[in-house]
Amino acid sequence: MITRAVVRGVGHYLPDRIVENAEFEKTLDTSDEWIRSRSGIERRHFAAEGQTTSDLALRAARAALDNAGMTAADIDAIILATSTADLTFPSAATMVQAALEMEGGFAFDVQAVCAGFVFALANANAMIMSGQAKRVMVIGAETFSRILDWEDRGTCVLFGDGAGALVLEAQEGEGTAGDRGVLAADLNSDGRHRDILYVDGGVSTQSTGHLRMRGKEVFRHAVEKLAATADAALKKAGLDHADVDWVVPHQANLRIIKATAQKLDVPMEKVVVTVQDHGNTSAASIPLALSVGVQRSQIKPGDLVVTEAIGGGLAWGAVVLRW
Repeated sequence: MITRAVVRGVGHYLPDRIVENAEFEKTLDTSDEWIRSRSGIERRHFAAEGQTTSDLALRAARAALDNAGMTAADIDAIILATSTADLTFPSAATMVQAALEMEGGFAFDVQAVCAGFVFALANANAMIMSGQAKRVMVIGAETFSRILDWEDRGTCVLFGDGAGALVLEAQEGEGTAGDRGVLAADLNSDGRHRDILYVDGGVSTQSTGHLRMRGKEVFRHAVEKLAATADAALKKAGLDHADVDWVVPHQANLRIIKATAQKLDVPMEKVVVTVQDHGNTSAASIPLALSVGVQRSQIKPGDLVVTEAIGGGLAWGAVVLRW
């Protein structure tokens, strides 16, 4: 027997404001056709004035708790993946903890940009397997609209705001690939590539800064590294591409999603795609897509799911889990 981190609940939240591609035509030399053809994105959600990352995370957390049939008192820990926390400190996770009226347990943020949720999920799994926690809320939440340069048409049209959350619970498994729960994780980073995707500000420079990206370089690294990390995670789990029911990728760009699926030899019919409606929501994109996939009745109990993501750092990784 082995302890597994099993998904008990999932939920998401999107801000009310929906921004269609056509809205950017008013201020930029761009068009709906230009944006769709290069990214697959049709619309995205932007947080309202005064609406923070922890606000979005809290709504997703409550939805996940409802889906799990649990209350905040059942949760031992919160791990929140974000690059756009409300404040330098304390963590957004502790703000969610307070808002949920959790008086025990612990909470902290993880920052690995678009790969943040994969890193947070791997950390939650390790804590559950080690006995540090029995139930962990894993959240991805972002307000990337706060760090966009509205004059840079190559980046500001790509990103959106949102949040998604999972509730993981310790359950006993047989120690085989047929177990429910997280089966394997593969994490990587390479700081030599920091200049192709970054924000040109921060605490040390006393500025917020804006997101900067060299799109062609990111694309090249993304397809290669996403396929490799998914392969590595499947191998650790003793599984192969043919065993995969669903790939739930980071929703950055439809061309990247399609190219990675082709490299993995997985048909697009087995890929959950939400990028057209949400844009790139960074660390929120995978839990958002998981929640939407469940709502659509795509992902069902017993399905083998592969998630993979890459973000600034560069940081990238994959998790294999059975729903």
